[in-house]
Amino acid sequence: MVSELRGATAIVGVAESDLGEVAPGTTPADLMGQASIRALADAGLTVSDVDGLFAAGTQMMMGSLSLGEYLGINARYSDGTNTGGSSFEAHLHHAEAAIAAGLCDVALIAYGSTQRSLLRSGGTIPQEQPNPYEEPYAPMMPISAYALAASRHMHQFGTTREDLATVAVAAREWAVMNPKAWSRKPTTVEEILAAPMISDPLSVKDCCLLTDGGGAIVVTSAERARDLAKEPVYVLGSGEAQSHLHISSMPDFTVTSAVQSGQRAFEAAGLTVEDVDVVELYDAFTINTLLFLEDLGFCKKGEAGRFVREVGIGPKGGLPVNTNGGGLSYCHPGMYGLLLLVEAVRQIRGESGDRQVADCDVALVNGNGGFLSSQCTTILGSAATL
Repeated sequence: MVSELRGATAIVGVAESDLGEVAPGTTPADLMGQASIRALADAGLTVSDVDGLFAAGTQMMMGSLSLGEYLGINARYSDGTNTGGSSFEAHLHHAEAAIAAGLCDVALIAYGSTQRSLLRSGGTIPQEQPNPYEEPYAPMMPISAYALAASRHMHQFGTTREDLATVAVAAREWAVMNPKAWSRKPTTVEEILAAPMISDPLSVKDCCLLTDGGGAIVVTSAERARDLAKEPVYVLGSGEAQSHLHISSMPDFTVTSAVQSGQRAFEAAGLTVEDVDVVELYDAFTINTLLFLEDLGFCKKGEAGRFVREVGIGPKGGLPVNTNGGGLSYCHPGMYGLLLLVEAVRQIRGESGDRQVADCDVALVNGNGGFLSSQCTTILGSAATL
């Protein structure tokens, strides 16, 4: 059933913070604040307009409180839901409901991380509590969890390392056209395959970047959005789902809960995969892209390897995927999900420069958290979709 909230709220401002490697002494709150000010300016709003705060992070326990303190906002609605990298798609879903219920009028969703600077200086980022069923095997988390899923997919469906490498090459092809991307040097399947193995079958080139950075989006009602600085990008449908926390408890290593989150989002939006013009997937590892293409319905289970080779997901392919270069080549500051939304909005607005997808009215975003644990799918649209 199409959601009664379809098109009732809109994203009106988006921005990144500084990305890559930030100045010494910069904090995650600094990057959240920087991105927030930029996103509000993009919308033609100010800090005083915000009354709803949404934030999560790996370096702060109380993200929304930190954001409010940093910007001097005494919010009347706050949400610190943390489901890993999918948190921000969930925040958008929650903001949609909160605005419709009158709990807030202007919601700010923000994130910041200095993980690259922290780790390079010898610091550590807190991890989940140990799992006694996994710890004896000394897995290199999170990559070993994703390597396990990749191995199973290869065994069950005949997926190859070349298929995985094709995902990384496509991401780089998009990144070459993105002046903000961290890795812009063209690459090949052969270079990906020759890269050092980290956790079989994933090499270092199958893994996301390690960067600092953050982002922010501003959300309000469709009615208010009409009077703001930029063309609104409407929330057409959202869906959330989760299946486990630890990879050893995943019911099927080749099927994620994006099956459920995607179905819920498409149903709420009243759309199908055929309506989607651009796809932004959480590509922390190359296997992610294959799994999500299947689970969201862009191809059948087990056929994503063939899909990325024959249909194509790069600039010359049949389905534009991760048009900013993704977590593999653009930026990955620990929790990447908010930056997926930033790129989707820019594509619908027609603001993506050389990498702009023609006639882009519908964008699908899929956030992933934990070890393929939490999925949240969002479908965004231009005014033409209402």
